[in-house]
Amino acid sequence: MHQRFAHWGVFLLLSLTWGSSFILMKIGLESFSSYQVASLRLVAAGIALLPFLPKALRETPKNKLPLIALSGILGNGIPAFLFCLAETALDSSLAGILNALTPLMALLSGIILFQSPFKKEQLTGIFIGLTGVIFLFTSKGISNNGHWSYALLVILATVSYGINISLVHHQLKGFPSIQLGAIAMFFCAVVTFPILLCSNFFPQFTQSNAPWRSLGAGLVLGVMGTGIAAVLFFLLIKRAGSVLASMVAYAIPLVAVGWGLLAQEPITWVQVLSMGVILVGVYLVNQSNKR
Repeated sequence: MHQRFAHWGVFLLLSLTWGSSFILMKIGLESFSSYQVASLRLVAAGIALLPFLPKALRETPKNKLPLIALSGILGNGIPAFLFCLAETALDSSLAGILNALTPLMALLSGIILFQSPFKKEQLTGIFIGLTGVIFLFTSKGISNNGHWSYALLVILATVSYGINISLVHHQLKGFPSIQLGAIAMFFCAVVTFPILLCSNFFPQFTQSNAPWRSLGAGLVLGVMGTGIAAVLFFLLIKRAGSVLASMVAYAIPLVAVGWGLLAQEPITWVQVLSMGVILVGVYLVNQSNKR
């Protein structure tokens, strides 16, 4: 019984952590540019996982390092910049809803890039999920404000996530996620740290009105939302199994919408309905995977 409560505790903590990422990006954007927030997130995550790096490097074959670096770019680097750029125009709740497409994009990328076998129910789930996206594009937060191009950036981020999931499944299977995460995030941190150095980021904190609130949000986003979340997700899969871990995909948009409501972002019934349709598609894909 205690172990079951512990599993659900990890699940809730992980859902809150990842679901809160979208509002944290929004807070970071109050004072920083989109590329500064993304770079800060990646650098903070790389530092958070630094203690695991020496062991990870020792246990990883050298010929796999370029592939792990590519995984870091696809699974963390590109999405971080796309999400931050998108949220300069989109509400955080909308970004969180669109993020629910990730499992569908993982299935699609596996079929297209790796010729993965699939079931009819999975294609039905993809079709239903994309129908939800079409509904979402008609909502007030996207169509009326002409922000559809920013919504496409979020969809591109989920495509990048999906390709990375397929890449890891087919090319890096058997490596613990904490091992992959430590190497991938170190690479992302090394690549993006010069952006902070060259973008007038650090001189802002020598002023009397230094943006500490945005800095705090960016650090939490990186350490918790990227670094520690990877450890929690690995722990959840190992201890409770992939079934409970896959349910995180349903909880993330709900948490994002909850934060959006607290931040008084306008959320319409069309957006809520669209989220429901997308999650139905994700459910069908996950059910087919279990069978």
